[in-house]
Amino acid sequence: MDAVPSATDVVEHEVRVAAPPEVVFDYFTDPLKIVAWMGDEATLDPRPGGICSVEINGSRILGEFTEIEFPTRIAFTWGFEQRLFGVPPQTTAVEVSLVPDGDGTVVRLVHRRLPAGAVAFHRAGWHHYLARLQTALAGAAPGPDPWADAATVARATAEAADA
Repeated sequence: MDAVPSATDVVEHEVRVAAPPEVVFDYFTDPLKIVAWMGDEATLDPRPGGICSVEINGSRILGEFTEIEFPTRIAFTWGFEQRLFGVPPQTTAVEVSLVPDGDGTVVRLVHRRLPAGAVAFHRAGWHHYLARLQTALAGAAPGPDPWADAATVARATAEAADA
């Protein structure tokens, strides 16, 4: 594993979804369900030390699960196979907390250890993909991923950097 980036920048998001934690949990740990909202292909072994690999629009994310607490918490490392944005495989940390909220769930995502140059991209990316998760859990198909277009990603990232 590569060295952890020295930066300690954090990206945080919180969304409410229309499903109980037991259902939402599977959308982060089941390869067929994760690609319904994020990615084209996934290999997931949701246990501490298990692989967490998702291909998103031609970029492969490589990490491993570090904590699994069904149905309330998932933690995994994250980084790019191609070392995009100065984020090598397994060098950043993502924590997802699932909090029951009536008939739904509040999804709290915290992405830590991001290099400064990767923050805007990840802020925009998690905002985009968690909205697609909300759509999927509401029973609709999120449709083709607009982030397959590099210009769309560049605009969203620039907007997140200005925010």
